[in-house]
Amino acid sequence: MADRRSTSLTLDRELLDEAKELGVNISRAAEAGVLAAVKAERARRWKIDNAEAVAAYNKWIEENGIPLSQYRKF
Repeated sequence: MADRRSTSLTLDRELLDEAKELGVNISRAAEAGVLAAVKAERARRWKIDNAEAVAAYNKWIEENGIPLSQYRKF
């Protein structure tokens, strides 16, 4: 299990009350949301950082075709 660290955050009062009524683990739900946001940001940055290489590869495929395409079964 990962090391855990306490933090403070502010949430919408009604949302927090409903989550507590429903028995939602606020810490785990917040962690899942932050994890999703981190993954999305990593993906966004990867696309930006690698856009030139992806474009060059796509251009190469357009000009030369898919490598080893003669061996594809589909």
